[in-house]
Amino acid sequence: MEKEIKEVLINNSEALFGFQIEQKLIQFQKTRKDVEGDLTLVIFPFVKMLKTSPVDAGEKIGYFLKEKLDFIQEFNVVSGFLNFIITDEYWVNCLYEINENPTFGYAEKDSKPTVMVEYSSPNTNKPLHLGHLRNNFLGYSIAEILKANGHKVVKTQIINDRGIHICKSMLAWEKFSPLNDKGERETPENTGLKGDKLVGKYYVEFDKQFNAEAKGIIDSWEAGNFEGFDDTTVAEFKRLDTSKEGKGDKAIAGIDAKIKDLAKNQTSLLLEAKQMLIKWEGRDPQVYLLWTTMNGWVYQGFESTYKAMGVDFDKLYYESDTYVLGKDLVAEGLDKGVFFKKDDGSVWIDLSEDGLDEKLVLRSDGTAVYMTQDVGTAVDRYKDYPDLEGIIYTVGNEQDYHFKVLFLILDRLGYAWAKNCFHLSYGMVELPKGMGKMKSREGTVVDADDLMEDIVFSAKQMTLSQERDHIYQMLDDEKDELYDIIGMGGLKYYLLKVDPRKRIVFNPEESIELNGNTGPFIQYTHARIKSLLRKAGDFGELKSVSILPEEKEIMKKLVEFSLVVSDAGNNYSPALVANYTYELVKLYNHFYQGVFILKEENLELKNMRLILSKNVAKVIDLAMRLIGVKVPERM
Repeated sequence: MEKEIKEVLINNSEALFGFQIEQKLIQFQKTRKDVEGDLTLVIFPFVKMLKTSPVDAGEKIGYFLKEKLDFIQEFNVVSGFLNFIITDEYWVNCLYEINENPTFGYAEKDSKPTVMVEYSSPNTNKPLHLGHLRNNFLGYSIAEILKANGHKVVKTQIINDRGIHICKSMLAWEKFSPLNDKGERETPENTGLKGDKLVGKYYVEFDKQFNAEAKGIIDSWEAGNFEGFDDTTVAEFKRLDTSKEGKGDKAIAGIDAKIKDLAKNQTSLLLEAKQMLIKWEGRDPQVYLLWTTMNGWVYQGFESTYKAMGVDFDKLYYESDTYVLGKDLVAEGLDKGVFFKKDDGSVWIDLSEDGLDEKLVLRSDGTAVYMTQDVGTAVDRYKDYPDLEGIIYTVGNEQDYHFKVLFLILDRLGYAWAKNCFHLSYGMVELPKGMGKMKSREGTVVDADDLMEDIVFSAKQMTLSQERDHIYQMLDDEKDELYDIIGMGGLKYYLLKVDPRKRIVFNPEESIELNGNTGPFIQYTHARIKSLLRKAGDFGELKSVSILPEEKEIMKKLVEFSLVVSDAGNNYSPALVANYTYELVKLYNHFYQGVFILKEENLELKNMRLILSKNVAKVIDLAMRLIGVKVPERM
């Protein structure tokens, strides 16, 4: 409709305005709810051309377009806004076109360039938690939305399987894992504990022992015992301790934190973990075998969690592979003057010209940092996919600075495609009652597996409380599948209906409510329509009929779906799809409650309403696929 109006105005602009106009002057917007109309053209850009008032300009353009376009039934002008009333026939024809297209709203498959979407990217020292759920659901949804926009998409993750944090779990397992009566340390097989949770247990144990050792060191220092510590460390402790005099509680707390960090750096545990990392990078057989074994446990655990989440990946990258390429690229960059080396042997890049500061890319002992492997991974990906147009990194907003630096380094190294890399920065997930962000090393994380299991169980309780006969007629496997669809649908929808850039306060109980802007509310409407269609049986073809205002509003909303999919892709925002679907469902429920469908005596009108219902269900399904939510046939 907008396209046809634009063509008429541009092709006839000399006759209408006296000279050729530019397309950018033609601006549409939704018609205000208190004004009659289906589409509004902004008149102000044409007022000076026509040398008249906004109302007269609107009248002139309105009469001209009505004469040229038969789908314009009437129009009215309010100030500088021309409101078009579109014929019923036009909207019914739109419904016909939607009905004929099983993937309405989706672009032609692989009609646009290849893009890569990275998400999840966990550390192998701990299980996935609530924050990972938003990350995975968001990344998966963005990938599906980009596919729907015609892009060829590669879903990927970088598994952070090396580094000091991994060595902490390994070391703690070696030192603190108890032996059973067979002389075996704890494993997933002999404990029944999921592999990622077992490894995570020892990451927490390391931190516990680490803090205890640091506290012992501080107690020793405060007692005046500095035996075994170098002069520099002792002098720094004394300086910090003395600086607390006369300070307030907040300042003292800050100084104590610095003292704690100083003590942590002197612990034998941290020293052993650092030594283990050096051995790992040197491919020490014993350390490498331990690393392979424990990571294997974690991968099995992750695979189980991803299956429950309903997410997948096309290509996996491992930091243990890509950091090597990263180190080679750093060496090349040193030769080219992109990086510089400090006296201690560490390698840095100076980004002060870009408003940032110096950034470490290689430690003094030669070991890599996150930035090293991220540079290597990016280059590796473009080698694997030469047709890649860009990479979208789905990572929390706490890493905003990291990605600014990464893209600048890639640009400095001469990779033109660095400008096509994008950080999809999203807000963190918080719990109700101000519990704040969760920290895995403290063992207080909301475990993803436990949360999903609890949500599905709550969905089961909610479903059974409805006492619907058809539920009891289902087989047990069918019931379990339904509970999973409702629970996971509620969880995903709740985490995706909010703009990615905003923080979320996650309330599990609200996520599975049957009323309001929730996944189950949308799922129930889909199931209701499917039930209606089953009762209706076969029905005839769509013919031109007069439609009610409620029916027109639904048709208009259905037509919007293509634009919503496009906007969601351009803005990397599943929230646009989620909230569009909620608005569509509200319109349909209002119509369903007030209009006869199966009891309608006019056969052509009845057919139209059934076809309208069928396509509402279809668009609900197509939309929910884009956010990874399944919609049931019965509920």
